[in-house]
Amino acid sequence: MASEKEAALAASPSDSPTIFDKIINKEIPSTVVYEDDKVLAFRDISPQAPTHILIIPKVRDGLTGLSKAEERHTEILGRLLYTAKLVAKQEGLDDGYRIVINDGPSGCQSVYHIHVHLLGGRQMNWPPG
Repeated sequence: MASEKEAALAASPSDSPTIFDKIINKEIPSTVVYEDDKVLAFRDISPQAPTHILIIPKVRDGLTGLSKAEERHTEILGRLLYTAKLVAKQEGLDDGYRIVINDGPSGCQSVYHIHVHLLGGRQMNWPPG
């Protein structure tokens, strides 16, 4: 399997369904930790911390990455971050956590469906690298 960096360099935006669309449609199994009418949160299959959860909008609406955000996306962007807060509380991350949004090849984005990484359960380092 390619590294995340290699996967990000090989990935490109497309109108084709992403792996996240397939997870939303229950075509690919996932361990869901939170779901409402707008967002889905599930455990990452390759966790980078004891708690590593991905939070995604259920409808992409052209929002493949943060750099593609338009004013019409402000509600869902806020919903993603608020959901991260709810899930962090649910997961017992009272000592803190990190939120990551990768954008574009240099940002190591490998899936072009905006998503928030919620990382916790260990001491984070700075700079993140």
